[in-house]
Amino acid sequence: MERFDEVDASITAWMARHGVALLRVSLGVVFFWFGVLKFFPGLSPAEQLATRTIAFLTAGAVTPGVAIYVLAAWETLIGLGLIVGIWMRVTLLLLFVQMLGTIMPLVLFPFETFYRFPYAPTLEGQYIVKNIVLISAAIVIGATVRGGRLSSEPTPRQPTLPRPRRFTPPASSAPTAEP
Repeated sequence: MERFDEVDASITAWMARHGVALLRVSLGVVFFWFGVLKFFPGLSPAEQLATRTIAFLTAGAVTPGVAIYVLAAWETLIGLGLIVGIWMRVTLLLLFVQMLGTIMPLVLFPFETFYRFPYAPTLEGQYIVKNIVLISAAIVIGATVRGGRLSSEPTPRQPTLPRPRRFTPPASSAPTAEP
């Protein structure tokens, strides 16, 4: 059992040392890949839904032809920022703003994103819902921008303090009438 604990400690220490960097780079690859696909019309399965969403949100000020290239550049920049690990605060801000736009079709086009609202998403809806994982990954990465790290060491258990007693007012001694 001691050998198991040594191996386990070694593996979790490696995960703590490298996990956030691997998460950052893999998230970057996803954004870079999906962003680059949008530069080539017809290759991104999200192209039509994304451009219609942008057109709706901008009241038609941004046409689908322009929207797809703006989105492609936006996602590619997010990907590059994550892969290289530079300007993380700006990169994560771009990511979170992009994610807000990404979830909008669930609200704007529910008949295209759900077979049965709200529990049976279409393939497009599933594509959007999985972004919860991307958002969570970005939150973990964001927790480290100020130098924070994961630790494989268990946190020491803090002694628990006794619970404070509930305040009970003293029994009132109502003045009594003197005979």
